[in-house]
Amino acid sequence: MKEYTFHYGHGTKTFALDEKRVLGEIEMPETPVMENVEQGVLDAINHPIGCKPLAELVKPGDTVTFVCNDPTRVANSFAFMPVLVDELNKLGVPDENMQIVFSLGTHRLMTREEMAEGVGAAVAGRLKMYNSDCNVAEDFEYFGTTGRFTPVLINKRICHSDHVILTGTIVHHYFSGYGGGRKAVLPGCAAMETVRHNHSFMMDPRSGLGKTTGNPVYEDQMEGVRLWADAMQKRGCNVFLFNAILDAEHRFLRMFAGDYVAAHHEACKFVDAVYGVKIRQKADVVIVSCGGYPKDINVYQMQKTMDNSVLACRQGGVVILLAECEEGSGSKVLEETCRRLKTADAIEAELGKRFVIGANKAYAVTRLTKKAHFILVTGLDKQLARDMLFTDAVSSVEEALQEAEQFVGKDYSVILMPTGSLTVPLYDGEE
Repeated sequence: MKEYTFHYGHGTKTFALDEKRVLGEIEMPETPVMENVEQGVLDAINHPIGCKPLAELVKPGDTVTFVCNDPTRVANSFAFMPVLVDELNKLGVPDENMQIVFSLGTHRLMTREEMAEGVGAAVAGRLKMYNSDCNVAEDFEYFGTTGRFTPVLINKRICHSDHVILTGTIVHHYFSGYGGGRKAVLPGCAAMETVRHNHSFMMDPRSGLGKTTGNPVYEDQMEGVRLWADAMQKRGCNVFLFNAILDAEHRFLRMFAGDYVAAHHEACKFVDAVYGVKIRQKADVVIVSCGGYPKDINVYQMQKTMDNSVLACRQGGVVILLAECEEGSGSKVLEETCRRLKTADAIEAELGKRFVIGANKAYAVTRLTKKAHFILVTGLDKQLARDMLFTDAVSSVEEALQEAEQFVGKDYSVILMPTGSLTVPLYDGEE
C-alpha cells in the first residue's frame, strides 16, 4: 500500500492504495519554474508578440484600464500587477489615470476585500477598482452583432481609455478551447445576453476542449472581441495582452504579452505542451483532485475537472473526485434545473430549446454522468449531490473506493490525477 496526498479545498486529503492497481499518475511534465517574476513580466512586455513593446505604445499622461480575473480563476494577479503598475508610472502614467475592471462574466460580484486579495493590497490602495456586472444594462456599450447573431455588448469601463491591458492565465477550457486572451472581454466584460447567446454554442459538437478552428464558441468570441477591438483602435485605444501559464502549485512557468490574438495563439501552444499528458490505457477508476481552492470552490468550477478526468476513465467506470465545494453548487439555477428535470437527456432537450446561463452548467455536469459514475469526496450536501446526478457524496476516498466496487468489481485499475483542473489526458487507442 502507498499513501497519496491530494489538494482539497484549502487543505489536503490523504489515502492509501495498492500500487499494483495504479496504471499511472497524470502529472504535468517537469517544466522550469520562473525564478524572477518581476523580470519575467518586464521581459514579456518589452519583447511582446505581434506588436510594439509597451514602452513604445504608452505616452506620458495616457489612461490605462487593466482587466483582471475574478477569484474563481487562479491568476496570481497580486504578483504581476505591482510590476505593471510601477512600470506604467515610469512611463509617465500616474495612478489616478489607471483603473482595474474585474472580468466576472456571469459570476457573482467581488467584495472589496476579494479585489484587494486578487491584485495585492498595495495596488488596491492606489487604483480605482470595479466589478463588471453583466446584469446592469446601462453599463454596456453596443459594438454590433457577430455573424452568429451574438449582440456584442461590452462594459463601458473598458471602452474609453488610451490602453486596455487584458491580464490573466491560460488553461484548456471545456467548450471554448482555451481560457485567457479574448475571454477577458467576452465573456469576462460582456453583458448577460452576449454571454448567453455565445455560450449557447457549447451544445454544438464542434465545440470542445483545446479546439479553436471550427469551434463556434471560440470563433464567435473572437469575432465579437474583434468588433470591439477594431472600434477601440479607431478611437485611438490600444489593446494589449498579458497572459501567464502556471504550474500545479500556482508558480509561473511562462508569460506571454503583445497582440491579443498572436500572443494568445503562441501561449496556447505552450499550454498544450505542459498540460496535455498522453496515456496508454483508460482505467476502471480515476481518482482526481481539482487541485484545491479555488478550483474546487463550487460545482460550477469543479465541472472543468470532470471534463478532464473522464478522458482517462473507461465508459461506465468511476471517477472519484475530490472537491470541497465550500460555496456549494455555485448556482441556484443549476440546482433548480437538475431537481426539476431529473435526467441528463431532459436537461439537454430543454436547453436546446431555450438556452439559460446556469442551466448550461447543469447540462455540462450531467452529460458527463452518462460516461462515468461520479462519486464526490466533498463537503456538499449528499442529497444536493444526488439531485445533480452525482452517484454519491462521501467524506473520504476510502468510502468512495468501497462504493466504486459495485460498478467496477474488486479487481479494478486506477489512474491518479492530482491536478485534474489542469492536466488533460490524451488517449489515441480504442476503448
